[in-house]
Amino acid sequence: MRLPTLLSNRLLNNGMKAPKGRTRRKYGLMTLAISIPSYATIIIYWQHSQLSINTRDVNEIIRISKDSYLGGSIEAFDLSVNYLKLIKEAAGAPPFPPLVPSASNARAMEDFLPVVLPSGVTFRWRHRARAGSLSEDSTIIRAYRIVVVRRSSVRARIESLVWDSGRINVDEDTGAPDFVKWGGTLPPSIGQILEWQVHIWDAKEAMSSSSWEKFAVGPENKVDWLGDWISHPEDLSTFDRRKKKGKTALNDECKGWQLRRPLPLFRTQIDFKEILGSQDDTIISALLLISGLGSFRASFDGIPLSTSGPIDPPFTDYSKRVSYRGFDLTPFMIGPNGRLHESHTLGVTMGSGWWDHRPVSGMVKPKLLPRGPVTTIAQIVITYESGDTRVIGQTNPEKWQVSRGHILESDLFTGESIDLMVLEMMESWDTPHGWSNVTSELKSNMDPTKEINRWTKPIRYHTDITIEQRVQEMSIKAKAMNRSAAEGYPVPQEFSSPIGKLIPNEIPPVLPMELIAPDEIHNLGSGRWLLDFGKAMSGMLHFGNGLPKPIVPTNYPRAHGFKSASSKNDAFITVIYGESLELTTGDINRVLVAGMGLHDGGWKHLSKSANHTKNTKCFPNDHEAILTQRDVYVVPKRKIARQKTLFSKARQSHFTTHSFRFVEICCIENTPTGIHALLYRTAVDEWGFFDSSNVNINGGYELVRNSLKSNMLSVQSDCPHREKLPYGGDLIASSPAAMHFFDMSGFYKKTITDWLDAQWSNGAYTETSIWQNLNDYAGIGRGAGETVWASAPPVLTVRHMQHYGDVELLALSFENHVNWLKFLGSYFDDGMRTKNYDDELKNYTGRFSGLGDWLAMRPRDTFLTHTAFAMASGRCVAYIAHKLGARSVKTAALGFAKKYEGRISSLYLKNGKDNFDFPRGSAIHTPGNSQTNFVLISLYLSLLAKHRLGCSTIQ
Repeated sequence: MRLPTLLSNRLLNNGMKAPKGRTRRKYGLMTLAISIPSYATIIIYWQHSQLSINTRDVNEIIRISKDSYLGGSIEAFDLSVNYLKLIKEAAGAPPFPPLVPSASNARAMEDFLPVVLPSGVTFRWRHRARAGSLSEDSTIIRAYRIVVVRRSSVRARIESLVWDSGRINVDEDTGAPDFVKWGGTLPPSIGQILEWQVHIWDAKEAMSSSSWEKFAVGPENKVDWLGDWISHPEDLSTFDRRKKKGKTALNDECKGWQLRRPLPLFRTQIDFKEILGSQDDTIISALLLISGLGSFRASFDGIPLSTSGPIDPPFTDYSKRVSYRGFDLTPFMIGPNGRLHESHTLGVTMGSGWWDHRPVSGMVKPKLLPRGPVTTIAQIVITYESGDTRVIGQTNPEKWQVSRGHILESDLFTGESIDLMVLEMMESWDTPHGWSNVTSELKSNMDPTKEINRWTKPIRYHTDITIEQRVQEMSIKAKAMNRSAAEGYPVPQEFSSPIGKLIPNEIPPVLPMELIAPDEIHNLGSGRWLLDFGKAMSGMLHFGNGLPKPIVPTNYPRAHGFKSASSKNDAFITVIYGESLELTTGDINRVLVAGMGLHDGGWKHLSKSANHTKNTKCFPNDHEAILTQRDVYVVPKRKIARQKTLFSKARQSHFTTHSFRFVEICCIENTPTGIHALLYRTAVDEWGFFDSSNVNINGGYELVRNSLKSNMLSVQSDCPHREKLPYGGDLIASSPAAMHFFDMSGFYKKTITDWLDAQWSNGAYTETSIWQNLNDYAGIGRGAGETVWASAPPVLTVRHMQHYGDVELLALSFENHVNWLKFLGSYFDDGMRTKNYDDELKNYTGRFSGLGDWLAMRPRDTFLTHTAFAMASGRCVAYIAHKLGARSVKTAALGFAKKYEGRISSLYLKNGKDNFDFPRGSAIHTPGNSQTNFVLISLYLSLLAKHRLGCSTIQ
């Protein structure tokens, strides 16, 4: 049984084994407590043959689950499938929103339902001694057994046994195996909602059973999807439709983006006859399978199906792969008495996400991301008692409708604007009561604000750009391919990006994980209120009691004006978010937000001149030259008489996240009440624990944990308000800490897969897992990111293996990492010489081209970091090759690593120096206390001869 470890660097260097369970250590006057969770991993391969199932099997499973739960001294818990756990309700879920009278009485059964593919299912659990058990009984697991059943959600009974591993004895020396191949049955059927349980026998052969956990089976191939991607008919025609001499006119791009607002709502009606199927067959389950680009929130009969939304699906290269979700609709379809309801309405609310956000280029370059008009795909799979399935409700222009909705704008960087009048006017849009037929055909270039609540037919998403064409275009831009080697493609007329393969969620969704009340509320005057939540986070506010009636000040305070509303005398309330306050004014420091606007992009957060954004196309015209994290709630002038009622319906924004500790609300007369902050992050489990008698160390520990929470929005980002991008250097530095705090097994597997998708055909890895051409100048060229940052994929793969024992991931990524090493072998030396790093470092003064030790407290040694991570890449590939039994690759990779180990040793240990510095360096350039120093110290101790590791050297 493999155990996770906090000693990943030591494991990489010398193969030390991690301690089991919980360890306590004393250092001087401080007492440290570290908790390391143990777990088991079983991988099941569903293979083709027939399993006979009878009533006796089912009754036996029921008897075991009832009678033996408390028998053994070891209990299994935290069951997961494909690294995913069922989430009944998000830890920070806000109160359920007010519902319209026509909404269903049923509720979604969970916030997140894991979905797997039929071709492979991975079961995983943790185990612990049961309270009160004897230590001699709980030290050994004698055997385990996995049972998978199909249960009726409505009748709450087991309908059939799907798979039973039988008792599998565990070898005492090796422990439970990582992989268990089962050769007994057909793969599970698409659309099934299943439950599984694990039984464990302890040292005394007493057995205990875990609780039942649920998962679903989703489509694997394109042919399994009967639904199509659909969009608003006007949105496709406004996206990239103009090209001038082969170049995009940015102001036209902005105009097209504005014509795609307000954002659309999609819906379909499901008739009783579609659900019923055969007269003699009983419905067992109904599974909704759905995705949407940019972001989506699904509702059924007026009931939201999850508290997710800001970034759903997770951020990936959407031209390569797109995640879909599964929702159990069975309680909506079948009433408590077992009777079918007559009709239903499925609704999908859309946000822009990473797919179609405001086209303002700064630190983030939207035009390098796959982009298109918002679009959705869905289908419902009904499973009957006979085992037959039927697909209904699939997205298509024939049965679905689309309309503009209440979200005037949503953007991950600039926030969200909501029309509260439209919100009320369309309150029953996703219920059978609010259903209406298509009203009229839309006119070309129609004002989108006049399309609100005008339901029309959607169209199928389409584009002339193929994935091969897009990859080639990006490769040329990244200089990973010469234009002379490019293939010719037809001149496109439709310029939206292609959409990649649909896969089940690889990680939990971004959910509200904490509900936080403000520490302090201050009246700043003129209707402006400042809320202090005591710590920084990613998320937004939730107004439990809605918003109070606004006031109109003589002059709006800085950044609280909203020209598009005030010019029409509409009523509005603005909510501005920020991490810090300006020392002179006490206002929120908006300059901190991004490298777009007046922020200079540096760590001192200096302000540029106001002219900097004067001619920036699509920059929000009322953000006063500083990109601002802001949400706006609007009531049009014609509804001013009802503004108190309408503002009371405001609850929260959905398709944006802000980084903040402080919030300003303006302009309202009364003290805001019932307000909480929602901390959103990917809903992975927290499991690391640390405590000491030193309050400063404890505080530092909490700061690191809080920083990771704020930067876990489906990718591990560098900062939650600026780029929001996954940088390799940040991952290398912080992943050991992240794996201590959280269960990152699925998250980092998804992260590695993101980099595999981004790898260029020449083998080069990128700086960020979704290429943005931010610091490629600092790399060795040909599309490679800076060497430290681009080495993240092999380094993270090794750490993942050391923590979670996933050999399958090694095999999946092996060829990619080998190609990266071949790329380094071909181009690293020449690339370094091109950057003026001569072989003897005669002209080197401590820093040439390279990011080096980012944000170090002293000058960066960029040669050392470039070369050290070329060496680390070799060592990592050798490690992976060893685990996979690829001897020749291991030998070659070790030779590669040894070459650069020798180069560093010969250059940095010249003249008998013990300060580990380059030949012409000085003490200020030696490795210091900074972000990647843990790697450099490990490197130092590994390279320096043993007889020189005296106390003075260590100090």
